[in-house]
Amino acid sequence: MSYLLKRVVLLVLIIWAAATLNFFLPKLAPGRNPIREKLAQEATRGGLMQQGMEEMIKAYEATFGLDKPLWQQYLTYMSDTMRFNLGYSISNYPKTVMQLIWEALPWTLGLVTITILISFSVGSIVGALIAWPRAPAWLRYTVPFLLTLSAVPFYLLGLVLIYFLAFRLKWFPLGGGYPIGVVPTLSWSFAGHLLRHAILPALSMILAGAGGWALGMRGMMVTVLGEDYINFAEAKGLPDWRIFFRYAMRNAMLPQVTGLALSLGHVVAGATLVEIVFGYPGIGTLLQRSVSSFDYFTTYGIVFFLIVSLGAVMLIMDMVYPLIDPRITYERG
Repeated sequence: MSYLLKRVVLLVLIIWAAATLNFFLPKLAPGRNPIREKLAQEATRGGLMQQGMEEMIKAYEATFGLDKPLWQQYLTYMSDTMRFNLGYSISNYPKTVMQLIWEALPWTLGLVTITILISFSVGSIVGALIAWPRAPAWLRYTVPFLLTLSAVPFYLLGLVLIYFLAFRLKWFPLGGGYPIGVVPTLSWSFAGHLLRHAILPALSMILAGAGGWALGMRGMMVTVLGEDYINFAEAKGLPDWRIFFRYAMRNAMLPQVTGLALSLGHVVAGATLVEIVFGYPGIGTLLQRSVSSFDYFTTYGIVFFLIVSLGAVMLIMDMVYPLIDPRITYERG
């Protein structure tokens, strides 16, 4: 069996294990009935008559399949999960969980993917230049600044940016994905609204993330610069830019790429607190709302989706590694 096939089989096993835990763990909690808890919450808000609650609970349990034996629920759940049919949302019925995820996913992917790639690129280049002996001397004084940024969580930096740039200076909106009352359309004006609302959350993630990437790259570059192939390249008289990019930075990138893969795998959940702070309509906000509204099916669906995305990204990175470093091969000699 080839290495790639083994990795695919392992990914399938991970998905099965995640789906199984996702099904059984909530059942272990005593007295947990998502339908009853949701309807009780609505009753306390005055949205439901107490007399008809039991009848409604039975009707909803039949609709969601909770009146069947546990083994039958598990088989139905696994069959639906393997087809990415994650069931219906309790608080947004009759919408399905996948419908809610697909509605929120473009917002998170557009924001987090771009910001991770920008912070990774900027941080890696800056970190490599800090360690490069022939780089400008002033770059070395940026290390304390990068250390400070790497220690600040995204959401705290976001709160600072909101206070100064949105509340005090009023340069940017306080939150949201677009202005209230604006209908989403494929137009340049709406794209401008999207960009203006995304600047602050993106800036908070770039500033907080670039420091960590830069420090990690600096440490790897210091190690790589002592290798024999760097000394040999310098002895051959190769240009500095070629030694920097082709020999030093390329070999120092492997641990960075692994970190990038993990970050991209967590891209769906990586901005949860940032999205909540800025009221951005992404997966993080959807997860927070589903937890606060006792929408268990949506919560479980998002968690399962995160596990699958992380496993898929790691599989892709295993395939990309040999392209980055020709010394890596999965074929037996």
